[in-house]
Amino acid sequence: MKRSRINDIMAQADEMIRSHGFTLPPFAKWSPDQFKANADRAANVISARCGWDITDYGAGRYDEMGLFLFTLRNGRQEDLKRGGGMCYAEKLLISKQDQLSPMHTHVLKAEDIINRGGATMVIELYGSDPDGNWDETAGGTVMCDGIRRAFAPGEKIKFAPGESVTLMPGDWHAFWGEGGDVLIGEVSTVNDDETDNIFRDPIGRFADIDEDVDPTHLLVSDYQNWLS
Repeated sequence: MKRSRINDIMAQADEMIRSHGFTLPPFAKWSPDQFKANADRAANVISARCGWDITDYGAGRYDEMGLFLFTLRNGRQEDLKRGGGMCYAEKLLISKQDQLSPMHTHVLKAEDIINRGGATMVIELYGSDPDGNWDETAGGTVMCDGIRRAFAPGEKIKFAPGESVTLMPGDWHAFWGEGGDVLIGEVSTVNDDETDNIFRDPIGRFADIDEDVDPTHLLVSDYQNWLS
């Protein structure tokens, strides 16, 4: 993805988020130079990989297959392992109309996916084999707003604003916006985007970036190169 496109997506996303009554935290506005100057104070933000995250999954077709994310908070893996402390994470996502977030599951993370506003959110669901692997013949059961719902393999469930689904490890899912763009909330256990996203097809989690202009704000995938 061109950096200029990423900058534009950030500006558009911030406008949409504000239109639904949400405001990103102050560090979201930092320039790269401000982030460098505040790196010591922001050590937890950096280590937890909170912040801007825009991906085309390495495919170069963002409008067709991509996702905007902003990680608002993220806990500690060591707390999760010992069963106490900061074991949670929270994100805002934007899924554009007909923009696919491709089929995947997680090994560790359980998550609530919530339609926070906009159009309809569609989630396509599959179950898994006994080891949690992809199984195109497997259905399963999820909780939708706390109500148990069985799903057939490949069933597409639609969620209006305010509605949500709880996905457990082994629940394979893909999602997109229908009829317009959707602001999505994600509340989960500790998030690890580098190792805990298991895709059905061999794709990447992060975008390859063409640095055609300077970044307006750093992506979480920029932290290692810009702030180390």
